[in-house]
Amino acid sequence: MQANIAVGLMETSSIAKGIEALDGMCKAAGVKPEVHQAISKGKYIVVISGPVGEVESSLAKGAEIAGDTVIARHIIRNIHAGALAALNKKIKPEKLEAVGIVETKEALPALFAADAAAKAAYVHVAEVNTGKGIGGKGYFTVVGEPGAVRAAVAAGVKAVGNGAVVSRIVISNAHEHIGEVI
Repeated sequence: MQANIAVGLMETSSIAKGIEALDGMCKAAGVKPEVHQAISKGKYIVVISGPVGEVESSLAKGAEIAGDTVIARHIIRNIHAGALAALNKKIKPEKLEAVGIVETKEALPALFAADAAAKAAYVHVAEVNTGKGIGGKGYFTVVGEPGAVRAAVAAGVKAVGNGAVVSRIVISNAHEHIGEVI
């Protein structure tokens, strides 16, 4: 299920420039800041949402302001509602079967990969962590039928490329205590 909104992602190598860029992004267009935080190594990440044109305009303005401190920027058009709902929070699944986890080297590819995973298979997105409290890396967790989880994990990895991934796992028959962790 797609949310019919776009998400803009930007990472800067400067906390101050990231905050200044966020201000310019919000002033440039009708967008909502979903995530804006300093992460390890002095980086700053911004995730905004809104209509596609507004997100494109806002992201362009943010990149202009941040200049050469921009490390990465991406747009996800029609983000999956489950990926957006689980952004930096845990959404408990109704039923625990298989669990898939993809860990990314950087923070923002986790959201990009989670969106691709959720669109590829019928899975529940349990969490998308964009670097909060984990040293600037990211990860996402999906739950569902084992085949669907395997397909979702493969799609998430394919979306960001093997070079962006630290680890990917599928636990086919997760123990009930894993449900307390995710």
